[in-house]
Amino acid sequence: MPAARKLDPRDLGRLHARPTPGPRDDAQRGDRPLGLGDKRDGILFIPSSYDPARPTPLMLCLHGAGGEARHRIDAIRPEAERDGVILVAPDSMGSTWDLLRGGYGSDVARIDRALGAAFHCLAVDPTRIAIEGFSDGASYALSLGLTNGDLFRFVFAFSPGFMRPLTQVGAPEVFISHGVNDPVLPVRCSRNIVPSLEAAGYAVTYREFAGGHYVPQGMLREAMDILQSAKT
Repeated sequence: MPAARKLDPRDLGRLHARPTPGPRDDAQRGDRPLGLGDKRDGILFIPSSYDPARPTPLMLCLHGAGGEARHRIDAIRPEAERDGVILVAPDSMGSTWDLLRGGYGSDVARIDRALGAAFHCLAVDPTRIAIEGFSDGASYALSLGLTNGDLFRFVFAFSPGFMRPLTQVGAPEVFISHGVNDPVLPVRCSRNIVPSLEAAGYAVTYREFAGGHYVPQGMLREAMDILQSAKT
């Protein structure tokens, strides 16, 4: 029997799901469970304007530590409904994402399954796929987004603490916001992250605001505008 191929650690954070062209059936609008088959599942949101004949932007949404998919869906749904953006928001398996609990693993696999199911049943524009997150979710969005820059064209990180991509693929555009009075993840976190990204050649939009550990509506709106203005 041939020896098993040694797994390259850089493969651990890689996502394999990709949108594919072709006709799609109509889909029920609004929220539905992702159907990951676990106690912690997640939510798929389909805007009322969704047209299966027209490829639609999609955003993967990652909640903060101790949170759940509903926290991101509730915050972003009004903007996604206005702009016609599909939202995929999984729950982490534990209290936060796998990378922050020791390394890429179960959450990457679940995200891959959730995206694969969305790509299979929905018409998704491959040039307008984004990943976003808040707090621990923002750290995970940066790490997973840079590792999968051939899938995600945009990375939106709201109040991140760090980034830890195992490899860097593609060149997604990055938007980061952070409150200068953040008592949970100090603003110095983003002030360290941004120069590192710029030195690596990424296009970065950075916004600081007078506030704490939250996402101001204006910051979310700016990120959504970036997604909407992308040339297809």
